[in-house]
Amino acid sequence: MKETGTPLITIKDMQPDVFKALLHFIYTDSLQITDDLEGNDRVEMLQHLLVAADRYDMEKLKLVCERILCDNLDVENVATMLALADQHHCDILIDACVEFISSQKIMDSVAATKGMRI
Repeated sequence: MKETGTPLITIKDMQPDVFKALLHFIYTDSLQITDDLEGNDRVEMLQHLLVAADRYDMEKLKLVCERILCDNLDVENVATMLALADQHHCDILIDACVEFISSQKIMDSVAATKGMRI
């Protein structure tokens, strides 16, 4: 039920779950991501949260997301993760991506993924 005179604020370009996690971090200084998210869904949520943290200049949240994403790199997501890290100036994530793909065996696998196709 909406109270009379209460202004409605619309946040565009952000999923409700991402906004909820952002607010949770603001109030508790801890990251809470739904337990039912696994694998790619969890990584995608963290990527969206990193973008939101960068947009609202929340450096601590951005760093937390960045470090968790470093631990979730794989052959399928490293190319897109590197692009995201570069776009949002995430030096730790950039370094982790470069280190991950530095082996020739890994680089050949990464080059064959959708993320590397132009």
